[in-house]
Amino acid sequence: MSEGKLPEWLTEEDDGSMTVSFADLKNKPKLDGTEVSSLTMREPTVADELAIEKIKSIGERESQAIANLTEQSPETIRGLTMRQYGRLQDAYGVFLG
Repeated sequence: MSEGKLPEWLTEEDDGSMTVSFADLKNKPKLDGTEVSSLTMREPTVADELAIEKIKSIGERESQAIANLTEQSPETIRGLTMRQYGRLQDAYGVFLG
């Protein structure tokens, strides 16, 4: 992802959250058995970062943060494909960048 310009599938909302679209993917995520075309990720707070600080694995820490910020269970996030998860990683990276 180039700096300054968000990909077409990522939209910054007025409240600072990010909407991650999966509409262009053939394989859309399923949440509780329902296919979704987008997920919203709220902007993390310092408290969010402190809450995951004790998790030793970097991958687990990131997936837990993404789960919290999208209001999904960690199991749901772990069940995403890497392409789907990669989009959420990019959105999270915008907040940290």
